[in-house]
Amino acid sequence: MFETIISAMKSKLEELPDNRKLSNATRYSVLDAVLSAYSVFFMQSPSFLSHEQDRKRERGKNNLESLFGVHETPSTNQIKNILDLMPPKEIGDIFWTVYEELNKANYLNDFRSINGTFLCGMDGTEYHSSYKVCCENCNRKQKSGKTLCTHNVIAPVLVAPGRSDVVSLEPEFIWPQDGSTKEDCEQNAIKRWIERNHNRFTPYTLTILADDLHSHQPTCELLLEKKINFILVCKESSHLALYEELDLLSRIDGALSNLRKRAWNGRFHEVTHYRYASSLPLRAGDDALRVNWCEVTVLNEQTGEILYKSAFITNFAISDKNVAQIIRSGRARWKNENESHNTLKNHGYNLEHNFGHGELYLSMILLCLNLLAFLTR
Repeated sequence: MFETIISAMKSKLEELPDNRKLSNATRYSVLDAVLSAYSVFFMQSPSFLSHEQDRKRERGKNNLESLFGVHETPSTNQIKNILDLMPPKEIGDIFWTVYEELNKANYLNDFRSINGTFLCGMDGTEYHSSYKVCCENCNRKQKSGKTLCTHNVIAPVLVAPGRSDVVSLEPEFIWPQDGSTKEDCEQNAIKRWIERNHNRFTPYTLTILADDLHSHQPTCELLLEKKINFILVCKESSHLALYEELDLLSRIDGALSNLRKRAWNGRFHEVTHYRYASSLPLRAGDDALRVNWCEVTVLNEQTGEILYKSAFITNFAISDKNVAQIIRSGRARWKNENESHNTLKNHGYNLEHNFGHGELYLSMILLCLNLLAFLTR
């Protein structure tokens, strides 16, 4: 399987453009530069220097050649100079190539959840922050009278309840947009990702999971327009109109559906209360989108302590038969933080380490290659 994926990746990587000026071109190909950088993350080296030292200690054993087919290894500076000229969109298709290979091998079958759909967790993270190291594609903000430069990204992953692994998809960077005077943001980045990638999935086979920041009408309308499902966190503080109607329904006997389950967790009995309702307004006004809502509260039966409480909005029809599955699917979005961001930052991939910043795209390309290593390792 690994050999098949690497072969498919190399076929796509060979199509990458060479943005170097002819006078600066060397014997090293773009393919060798990309695979050499990818190997740094695949081998979980803490730096390019450490990776180079490890290769020298091998004395003739060339993992770059045996694993990835790299015959001519550029120096670290040559790698960075080549990659700095490469816009991150050039790498995006590689993620989908790996996705297709995993799909063909039936690896993704166990990632299907509610109504047979894929659950896609969407969450942003910061991977660079500095007052000194900057490039033209950094986000900039004033902090304590200084300019803080950051790189941020939406790193989508396919998740599934009960699975500890995730499948990384093409990232979407949060960075200055051409023709815009406003700072880019997570909401706009997710919308760009949806616009660009919705056709990769057949209608209503993808379900987006995200936090309360994205459970608002423009994003939900776009998802429905592109035939994508959603299960999004819904907080009372940011959905006043919806919760006002819920309050009215709660005063009418039988207007709000309730379900109670009791289970032993190995130490004590947990009681899980579900509440749900259909066709609630997402915002005030006659043009409000109508969504379905569900809430879960988990209690320690003996003490009455609330162990967990959350609420979600969704386009799925909710019933006693599927409310628990919808809630379980919505809660799986935490795997984006735990199994993806946390692993990348703290368990070998060194996401927040500055492997190289560059003047144009280097930091972003290295982030893509790190995610690819995480996907294929």
